[in-house]
Amino acid sequence: MTNNNELDALRQKKLQELQVKAQQEVAAQEQAKQVEAQRALVMRQILTPEARERLANLRMTRPDAVEQVENQLLMLVQSGRLSQQIDDYTLRQILRKVMPSKREIKIERR
Repeated sequence: MTNNNELDALRQKKLQELQVKAQQEVAAQEQAKQVEAQRALVMRQILTPEARERLANLRMTRPDAVEQVENQLLMLVQSGRLSQQIDDYTLRQILRKVMPSKREIKIERR
């Protein structure tokens, strides 16, 4: 009987641990969604529609570069150094600086 009680106690403890872990994961997911929503709101405010469209298209192929640019833009906004909306031309200049240029491959025939 004591063996059964110990087993039940262990199961109960494990179940409680799993429930706590699941609640923490749900809370973390909700917090991540809120952060992403705030980030999207700020991007909507500081980028023109054309610039937002360019970032959305680029996100499909280079999500790491887009995240890096967005982080830089958010830092500019937080520090107060961004005074106007960023248009498509300015965004392309920023992307050129952030993204490494493609290497050119030359083949010489002899």
